[in-house]
Amino acid sequence: MTDTQSIIAGARSDRKANVYEIIDQLLTDFYELHGDHIVGDDPAVIAGLAKLSGFPVAVIATQKGNSLEDRMATHFGSPEPAGYRKSLRVMKLAEKLNFPIITLINTPGAYPGADAEASGQGQMIAKNISEMLKLKVPILTVIIGEAGSGGALALACSDQIWMFENSMYSVLSPEGFASIMWKDAHLADKAAKLMRLTPDWLLKQHAIHRVIPENMLTDGSLKTAMTGAIHDLAHQDVSKLLKKRADFFRRF
Repeated sequence: MTDTQSIIAGARSDRKANVYEIIDQLLTDFYELHGDHIVGDDPAVIAGLAKLSGFPVAVIATQKGNSLEDRMATHFGSPEPAGYRKSLRVMKLAEKLNFPIITLINTPGAYPGADAEASGQGQMIAKNISEMLKLKVPILTVIIGEAGSGGALALACSDQIWMFENSMYSVLSPEGFASIMWKDAHLADKAAKLMRLTPDWLLKQHAIHRVIPENMLTDGSLKTAMTGAIHDLAHQDVSKLLKKRADFFRRF
């Protein structure tokens, strides 16, 4: 198995599929909020309020689930428009409360079903991106597994983007790339090498801010690092924070 194959396998690991377990390791007093106030509740997006080392934060996370039933309900971690509306609703609430925002991402991308597209999937992705660039509170994103396409970017327009060492961040899945380029999804390994979706390469290109060793989640040091980052961001001038956030994404 090549390094790229190993990273992709780690990104798609079942142990990262249940985001509730990761929230429990990083945060306390999590209170989940449901619904988008328009259509309903998308289980592929978990959103609510919590505490990070005693400080109040809002958390938005994508959920795959471990059981087949959960994965069918979440479309294997692919949010629908209602999920993005729910996330934006909670982020707007965080801004009103002056709570920093943490997003935890593990999604192959937005759900591409016909009903989702007819319900404004593309519009909601664009709206989330636009609104996140204007939120006047610190935003920290941690990519824990997969982060595919605009479906991930709609939750990652942040001040800091961190990736686990076994995670991937790309415009689409390797299988999708291979299907488009060579009409053969079985050439996904070849596609992955060309796509350069691994954390170390993305860090060198300044597309992310930090690569996180996997053991930082279990030994508690990730929680400490996140607390320090949120503290530093919270003490920056808001206008400068927003400018730096926008400038970062305009480079691409």
